[in-house]
Amino acid sequence: MLNAKSLLIFISLVFAVPILKAQDTVQKVIPNRYNSIEQQQKPYVILISIDGFRWDLADKYQAKNLIKLRESGVQADYLKASYPSLTFPNHYSIVTGLYPSHHGVVDNIFYDKTTDVLFKRSDKSMAVDSTWYKGKPLWVLAEQQKMLSAIFYWPGSEISMDGIRPTYYYNYDEIIPIERRINIVKDWLELPEEKRPHFIALYFPQVDKAAHKYSVDSEQTKAAVQLVDDAIGKMLENAKATGLAINFIVLSDHGMTTVDQDNTIALPKEIDLNQFKVPTGTALLHLYANKKEYIKPTYKALKLNANDYDVYLSKEIPKAWHYNKKEDRYTRVGDILLVPHLPKVFSINNAKPEMGQHGFNPAITDMHATFYAWGPQFKSGLKTPAFENVNIYPLIAKILGLTYTQKIDGKEKYITPILKLAN
Repeated sequence: MLNAKSLLIFISLVFAVPILKAQDTVQKVIPNRYNSIEQQQKPYVILISIDGFRWDLADKYQAKNLIKLRESGVQADYLKASYPSLTFPNHYSIVTGLYPSHHGVVDNIFYDKTTDVLFKRSDKSMAVDSTWYKGKPLWVLAEQQKMLSAIFYWPGSEISMDGIRPTYYYNYDEIIPIERRINIVKDWLELPEEKRPHFIALYFPQVDKAAHKYSVDSEQTKAAVQLVDDAIGKMLENAKATGLAINFIVLSDHGMTTVDQDNTIALPKEIDLNQFKVPTGTALLHLYANKKEYIKPTYKALKLNANDYDVYLSKEIPKAWHYNKKEDRYTRVGDILLVPHLPKVFSINNAKPEMGQHGFNPAITDMHATFYAWGPQFKSGLKTPAFENVNIYPLIAKILGLTYTQKIDGKEKYITPILKLAN
């Protein structure tokens, strides 16, 4: 078994970006922006996402800083992910207050019928193209009201929404080490008050990466949890030194489970690829019909022979997922949806899936995410029932005193009980 030092070295090697990869480590700063006098009096929020940090991992791997900090603030039984419990859809739900079917990022890979284009998260040009993203992210809401924001690698933060970007941001490039990221947040907090961001969001991918490759029960995942926990401890020390009224929210986008890598589900023989577009996926498959008349016979054939998966017409997708045809505002969910029975997953391209997976029904315990919060606006020593991640948007808006008029899925009533004071 590797000792702690060896594990950290191992993780740094696993997560390292290849030397030949183009590197973009320069901070982007929008010039001539200032907090208004009114906004300078507002509290601060630091929103931290630990990708894949399942609801039980802090206790499972003794994340000492997080355990101590949550006890001084608020801890939810768990945070309920939006369906599908995948990284891009959920991070964008958190910062828009909208379900994926309402903000348009319905999967990591999906087809848009209107433009006849396949969206791929891995395609950088698409990841930064604002036409794929709807809703109003928190940093746009803040900037519109003369409150500065700073974002470090939050999925969806590289787009320009209505011509507005965060005042301070970085294009995604994992070459910047975690220690440097913590120091950059410190630098932001030490700026003069007219230039100091009141809303800061940052993203840690380490736990998700380790759990995908080695499973959530691995020594590598334990080391990743402790690495991030140490970083958050250092960030809190830096924040305390400023004397500012800073509220921390630590959460995750989804949980993680271990799947059967060897007995996967191939593309069902009932699907004719001349009739349907089928983007690759493990936790769900979208079937987009080239013609409407292909849908019903294929659906019937799949229903008749389905063994290790469920088959839904888009109008039949469970209401609790907020993902059916009625809620699909941008017609990006498949005409037919296939959902595997865990631990089975799909592999339609003969590739062996990673050991750790997510994207499944948010009601499954292993898909439950984490929510901890502490700071001057939060109650102390409070355990609260689970709530949906779309409620983070009205929570942060409430703390920062930001107003919004657009319709969102999040509801303020679910988060008011965890706050001490209302702005």
